[in-house]
Amino acid sequence: MPQSRKSQISLVDTPYYHCVSRCVRRSFLCGEDKVTGQNYEHRRGWVEDRLLFLASVFSIDIAAYAVMSNHTHVVLYVDKPQAEGWTQEEVLSRWCKLHKGTLITQKYLRGDDLTNSERIAFDETIHVYRQRLYDISWLMRNLNEYIAREANKEDGCTGRFWEGRFKSQALLDESAVLACMAYVDLNPIRAKMETTPETSKHTSIQHRIQSLIKGEQPKKLMPFVGNHRQNMPKGIAYNVIDYCELVECTGRCIREDKAGHIEHHHSPILERLGLNDEQWLTLTTEFEQHFSTAVGSEHMLQQFKHHTEHRRIRGMANARVLLQHG
Repeated sequence: MPQSRKSQISLVDTPYYHCVSRCVRRSFLCGEDKVTGQNYEHRRGWVEDRLLFLASVFSIDIAAYAVMSNHTHVVLYVDKPQAEGWTQEEVLSRWCKLHKGTLITQKYLRGDDLTNSERIAFDETIHVYRQRLYDISWLMRNLNEYIAREANKEDGCTGRFWEGRFKSQALLDESAVLACMAYVDLNPIRAKMETTPETSKHTSIQHRIQSLIKGEQPKKLMPFVGNHRQNMPKGIAYNVIDYCELVECTGRCIREDKAGHIEHHHSPILERLGLNDEQWLTLTTEFEQHFSTAVGSEHMLQQFKHHTEHRRIRGMANARVLLQHG
């Protein structure tokens, strides 16, 4: 039985979440259908463009993504405090980039005066919009419904396009976040669609590497902000070059089918995360196999279990093995 979204999202425990959406039809989301010979590769651009656009509207940042042939991966960071700091005008402006709003909000936008009762209704509506703008379910809904409509229009058919609800995993600590990001970025290499991170089309790692060559970080992705220090800006607390190098050497291990070690040297990121090479290779190649609703150390999983009122959380034993910090 599917779990309620409330039981999978706990912003008290973490703002980071890994979401996966899969197609229900044999027809591909993207890539080439070998049966019919029809090519859907252009749809990967639809997904990437829509996802990055939604990140500019919602108070949710994109840490990593990969658009595959019949599914998508995305690692999200929910910035609730940012949304709570927006003015009513900012909230309405953002929401109206996606939806028409109500008759009262449309009246407000025209500059017409609101009655007292309309003002109360307006304030309540803005409160609802504000909550939706940091709600993962609303972001994924605006992504998946848009792609389904476009694909159905192109295919000349109707009906369900996605395999029910998207899957969500809470990433409870830094090890889980970095491992999941690398897992997502390396998806095309594991699937033998690509051979290197920099040639992996429609992925966040290619986006990051292309920007890094120019000496910058992508403006539409959550930035890496360097190692932990006081007064840190919002971002991932590691060096972007270290991360790209880590993904590159991990990808090399996967391509050459070398399990259990990172080539040439033990990555500085792994040292700071407290993980060994074997743990890292397992996490970045089998991430979804070992965990379900949440990913993190045993202690963090216990906290998440308490806050979300689960009777049990699958993956406790795997957390002891794979996320046991040395």
